[in-house]
Amino acid sequence: MSTPLSFTQAAFLQSAPTLKECPTDVGVEVAFAGRSNAGKSSAINTLTRQGKLARTSKTPGRTQLINLFSLTDDKRLVDLPGYGYAKVPKAMKARWDRNLAEYLQGRQSLKGLILLMDIRHPLQEYDWQMLDWSANCGMPVHLLLTKADKMKKGPAKSTLLQVRKAVQEEGLDALVSAQMFSALKRSGIEELETVLRSWLAEPVTEA
Repeated sequence: MSTPLSFTQAAFLQSAPTLKECPTDVGVEVAFAGRSNAGKSSAINTLTRQGKLARTSKTPGRTQLINLFSLTDDKRLVDLPGYGYAKVPKAMKARWDRNLAEYLQGRQSLKGLILLMDIRHPLQEYDWQMLDWSANCGMPVHLLLTKADKMKKGPAKSTLLQVRKAVQEEGLDALVSAQMFSALKRSGIEELETVLRSWLAEPVTEA
C-alpha cells in the first residue's frame, strides 16, 4: 500500500523564466495560476505548512518566474507568474503572458490547474480566458476562491454557488470544480488536498 502524498515535504526545486528552462518534462505537475493579487504564494505556503516556501510580496506581480516545488521525485507543484499586472511595462507584461501560455500549452506533465481568484472579485475576463483554454485542452481546473475570511459566511457561500452556476452555464462543469479557501484562517486545506492528490496520483501504465 502506497504512502499518502505529503504536501509538507514540498521543497523548492527551480525557478525558470521560460518553458525551455523548466526541468525535464516527466512525471506529474499541478500548476497554481491567477491574478497577481489572488494569493497564490500564500495558498501554496498554507498548503505545505511552510511559511516561506513560496515568496509573497506586498507588490503584486513580483513573481515573474515559473517556480517549481518538488513533492517526490516525479511529482511537483508549480507557481506560475500572476496575470493582470497593474504597474509593469507593456513589453514585460507581454513577455510574461507569452511564457505563461507556452508553459500551459506545451508542458506534457501538467495534469491540472488550480485557478485562484479573490472571492470578492471572481471570474474576471482573464479568468474566463484561462477556463476557455483549459476546456479546449481538456485540462481539469479547480477554482480556489481565496480570502474567504474577507466575507461573512452567507455571502461567501452565495458567491461560491454563483461561480459554480456560471461555470455550469458555460458547459464547463465536467472539468471545473470550485471551493472557498482562506490562507489566514487555514480553511479549505483538506478539500484542496483531495483534489491535488487525485491529479497527482500515480500515472496508469499500459501493459
